Amino acid sequence: MVTRVETIVVGGGAMGAATAWQLARRGGEVALLERWQPGHRMGASHGASRNFNVAYADPTYVRMLVEALPLWRELEAESGAALLDLVGVANHGPRGAFDGVRAALAEAGIPAVFLGVDEAGERWPGIRFDTRVLFNEQAGRVNADATVRALHESAAAAGADVRHGTRATRIDVVDDGIVHVASVTDAGVTEVFEARTAVVTLGAWTTKLLTGVSLPRLVVTQEQPAHFAVRDDSVVWPSFNHFPGAGDGYDYWRSPVYGMLTPGEGVKAGWHGVGPVVDPDLRDFAPVPDQLAALQRYARDWLPGVDAEVVTPISCTYTTTPDEHFVLDRIGPVVVGAGFSGHGFKFVPVVGRILADLADGSGPAPALFAADRAIAERSASPTGLAG
Repeated sequence: MVTRVETIVVGGGAMGAATAWQLARRGGEVALLERWQPGHRMGASHGASRNFNVAYADPTYVRMLVEALPLWRELEAESGAALLDLVGVANHGPRGAFDGVRAALAEAGIPAVFLGVDEAGERWPGIRFDTRVLFNEQAGRVNADATVRALHESAAAAGADVRHGTRATRIDVVDDGIVHVASVTDAGVTEVFEARTAVVTLGAWTTKLLTGVSLPRLVVTQEQPAHFAVRDDSVVWPSFNHFPGAGDGYDYWRSPVYGMLTPGEGVKAGWHGVGPVVDPDLRDFAPVPDQLAALQRYARDWLPGVDAEVVTPISCTYTTTPDEHFVLDRIGPVVVGAGFSGHGFKFVPVVGRILADLADGSGPAPALFAADRAIAERSASPTGLAG
């Protein structure tokens, strides 16, 4: 059976769903294939909270931040779902390049102020601060589960053919204007889609299915943040990022730390991009004991507002490029969105817009995200963690 469609989006996590939403809103004919059923925990788009941190200095990301907030509000208005909670983000720590960040944000009209250690501690007693704090009030947290659900529903309402439980098994480029995507449903029904454009947003499965396309190296890791029980429900929490320095107080750190309150679940905290490399189909979902122990030590040292002994581990995936910048590009009839490196979620509706532009020819993606860019590993790593 062959089904013809203008655009097929392969992978219905947040980025693919956002792309289908944008294309359907424009009146495009689009089918969205998602391997798993709604609410699954297999990839990177699940959970109730993501860090909506705006602490970027790179002009490409800053421009995307300016676009992101109104697009999030459009999605909320269209879907009727509350997705983004601007509780603010507090960034601190010796290695934070905060002066450059503040200058870039100020130029873009994004509020950012410095607070002293004592002032920040009085305002947010659940966190111990070690340096001045860069606070962004137009930042906070976003509900990932609710976002994916809202995007699927809004895309379908706009006319997209959204198919859960439908796994793409093969992608074949026929020529510059035709691509075939073979699929199988949970019930074993096979179908081939013929499209003028295929948008591939498969996260950890990108290189497993997308062969013959030259991309930056994509490394899949199983990351292991955790929720810590809150001691006092009346305490106000911002989202936060903490950048380490040198010396004994930081010797056990694995990376910078990100965190946020997840209502009803506790304070989420995690190391950034240090989990073990995994095959996404062979994950054990279990925390690495020494990484979890170090994270608990961090909570004891720096988060007086939580009980570090009452902890619930979480498992998710990162798909990371060597420079931690995304891949957003078109190669023939294939559009690729990949390598979001643990900090892409805040940009979901903007990424959807960019990928939709590439799919329907409306415009190019920023050069920073080209698939064939020259890459020096982590030479220009973004500062906006885990989102």
